[in-house]
Amino acid sequence: MGSTEYVIKKSLGGRGVNLETLLLRQIHPNFIQAGRVTSQAFRPSPKDEHLLSVDNGDQISPDVAHQRFISNPVCSSIGVMAVSCAECDTQNLPVIDDGVPYPEHCSIDFSKCEKREIERKAKHLSRQAQVRGWLFQVMSQ
Repeated sequence: MGSTEYVIKKSLGGRGVNLETLLLRQIHPNFIQAGRVTSQAFRPSPKDEHLLSVDNGDQISPDVAHQRFISNPVCSSIGVMAVSCAECDTQNLPVIDDGVPYPEHCSIDFSKCEKREIERKAKHLSRQAQVRGWLFQVMSQ
């Protein structure tokens, strides 16, 4: 079984997610430097137990995901970018379609990576997302 099959069948649980599925990531304002999104936006923090929270783009639109996210007063986002399951697969990062704490929630699993590897893979994902561009962005006032 190839890595692609592993990601879809084992980690994604066959819930309708495929390699083309976009994984929506909320971008915190602090993750913008000189007008560009930093790789920090695609790197899990230690409190996240090496899991990066994303939304399944086949189940929710970027604008609706953004609205739900910012409806929590402690959450801040200036917009939504995305990476695909295929891009995670090329980095050997399993995608877990966990549905917790809400049905569209997924996690990109960095748990098998060393610190340097996490940084390298986060940079790669960040570059891929920037090539794709913003899927939703808050217009400045």
